Amino acid sequence: MKMKGAQILIECLKEQGVDTIFGFPGGAVLNIYDELYKQQKNIRHIITSHEQGAAHAADGYARVTGKVGVCFATSGPGATNLVTGIATAYMDSSPIVAITGNVPVSLLGKDSFQEVDIAGITIPITKHNYIVKDVTKLADIIREAFYIAGEGRPGPVLIDIPKDVTIQEAEYESKVPEKVVRRTHIKKDDLAVAIEMIREAKQPFVYIGGGVIRSWADAELKEFIDKIQAPVGSSLMGKGGYPATGDLYTGMIGMHGSKVSNMAVSQSDLLIVIGARFSDRVVSRADRFATGAKVLQIDVDPAEINKNIATQHYVIGDVREVLKALNAAIDKPILHDDWLAKVAAWKEKYPIRVTIENQRPKEIISAVHDVAGDDAIIVTDVGQHQMWVAQFYKFAKPHRFVTSGGLGTMGFGTGAAIGAQIGQPDKRVISFSGDGSFQMNCTEIATAAKHHIPIVVLIMNNHTLGMVRQWQTLFYDGRYAETTLDHVIDWVKLAEAFGATGMRMGPGDDAEEVIRKALAVGGPVVVDCEIPIDDIALPMVAPGASIEDVILSVDPLV
Repeated sequence: MKMKGAQILIECLKEQGVDTIFGFPGGAVLNIYDELYKQQKNIRHIITSHEQGAAHAADGYARVTGKVGVCFATSGPGATNLVTGIATAYMDSSPIVAITGNVPVSLLGKDSFQEVDIAGITIPITKHNYIVKDVTKLADIIREAFYIAGEGRPGPVLIDIPKDVTIQEAEYESKVPEKVVRRTHIKKDDLAVAIEMIREAKQPFVYIGGGVIRSWADAELKEFIDKIQAPVGSSLMGKGGYPATGDLYTGMIGMHGSKVSNMAVSQSDLLIVIGARFSDRVVSRADRFATGAKVLQIDVDPAEINKNIATQHYVIGDVREVLKALNAAIDKPILHDDWLAKVAAWKEKYPIRVTIENQRPKEIISAVHDVAGDDAIIVTDVGQHQMWVAQFYKFAKPHRFVTSGGLGTMGFGTGAAIGAQIGQPDKRVISFSGDGSFQMNCTEIATAAKHHIPIVVLIMNNHTLGMVRQWQTLFYDGRYAETTLDHVIDWVKLAEAFGATGMRMGPGDDAEEVIRKALAVGGPVVVDCEIPIDDIALPMVAPGASIEDVILSVDPLV
């Protein structure tokens, strides 16, 4: 059957099971949107306030569903507005397909109105990208793009479609999507060596990352930890991969990790790294990281092996499949009682403590957990509030924590929360933001209001760029250059202007009571939570220091 390019695109999206698209229309994608209008019963379109919000929403949707998120943008500035969201997804291995329009093929490369080489721009931040100049290739490219986005280590793919291709005709035949196959070809010799290393270790420590989450391998990880009886810590992206309430969990590792995790890494004799990439925020000084340990790395991406830290051995394969194989080979628990007793003593001695002033963020975060429970999806922007949530929120399940880890994108939270809520409509989605992060993409509250998306955004409002101020306090002798946000914004009135509900949480207000009221509204809510300006997110490792050299306090502690 002959169809126009725009029809082929929408039919291929339906083939892939796409039910929601986040985007913003423009001239170069008018034909696509015209076809989408005809198909609105089959595919829901969420118009965001800004294309960056569309990319973050597609990302948030992908992270909580395991499906590929989709966003649309027009040519030129519409396409470039997606770049930050695409880079965010790339750094955190989130599967999205970004579809952009462009000027007609005959006008490409001629500095035409609203023309930009978005395929060239996004080469470093996509798994793959395309510019479709031949309508007969369009369907196969779309199918291939979805496969690439979800296969192996997930990530973003971009498809750029010139406007004339969307009106040209080609034969279209519906196809069943190619099933994404996990990388199950795991070398038996590699597994045998890994098992021998695990059996010989006296003080093993397991460091998990986002690969455990992306592989949906939490059950297999829990079984593995139970079998080898080893303490386990996580990167920021690995939160929820192992229950934070478990006795063997020691907290985050690295710059804002717990002293217990950092000490355990340093004193282990075998570091088992599962789906983690040795980020500089975890490792800090590479020459002093886990110097007494052999390193066993398990990852789906061969490029991560020996990239940042040298390994003694590695197993390449899908994390879930590798863990299944290891669990099958370990027939009885491998006990490390003395080692676990030592780590347990550290946990008693070095809990994450807070300063007298710094109690308020912990109170608010704990209140959200007490009210919303383990099934709530928690989203964050980037900054101190992000670290506090990672430290104090007891994530018991995977896919409940959505944050920008690799790129550290301020303004990520609200768009991602919208995508997460649409992806999981039966769960409550609560986003923590700082006043600095929130103002970057606060217009997405209008998106939530327009589409009746019941997210709750808690602004941890300290009237400053808190994490940057923290560095200025600790390392720049208190020279607060351009970090104090002394403009006067009434966040409650702003929320109401966008069509949402605004609330205030003063320093003396009962946090649980305010949160219960916010969750009862049934629509988007913004809560302005006043916190002290000089709160510090601790523990912290100073730049250039070893992860053992943890700053535990600045002010008197309670």
